[in-house]
Amino acid sequence: MPESEARIDIAPHCSLSPRGARWFFISICVASLSIALPISLMGFWLVLPFAGLEIALVGWALRVSMARRHQRQTIIVSEDLVTIEDVSPPNHQRVEFPRHWAQVRIRGGGSPLHPSRLTVESHGRGLEIGHFLNEQERLSLAKRLRRLIGRIAESPPLPAQGGPA
Repeated sequence: MPESEARIDIAPHCSLSPRGARWFFISICVASLSIALPISLMGFWLVLPFAGLEIALVGWALRVSMARRHQRQTIIVSEDLVTIEDVSPPNHQRVEFPRHWAQVRIRGGGSPLHPSRLTVESHGRGLEIGHFLNEQERLSLAKRLRRLIGRIAESPPLPAQGGPA
């Protein structure tokens, strides 16, 4: 009989496609330069460097945002282990915790500007999970992981293979 396990794959929601990002960037460039060029030709030449800076910052922010679509985390809960693979190119991290001693924790952010942090911890080490999730998704994932992992020194039975986790 194969060992049962539960697998959870999470990734940030990136609704903007690369093609859509290109069109968005082109539209920002056209809008900004269509205003900046005529004004600079009227003698207010300092507008042009600021328009260039604006375009460069939007391009940088768009590039960083589009890079997020390659992030993913995979959590595998088996009878003995909790394995977390964290892929955030160019980094790839794989951490294993003994399931019997692992615990799921939510640490409050302290203010509305700082979201909570979801971690899996055991024997003095831990790993944050789902930093790209919103608060509701993070709390839902914590609830699901607590059902799968249990508390310290408690390992609830895993759902049957192929069943919902």
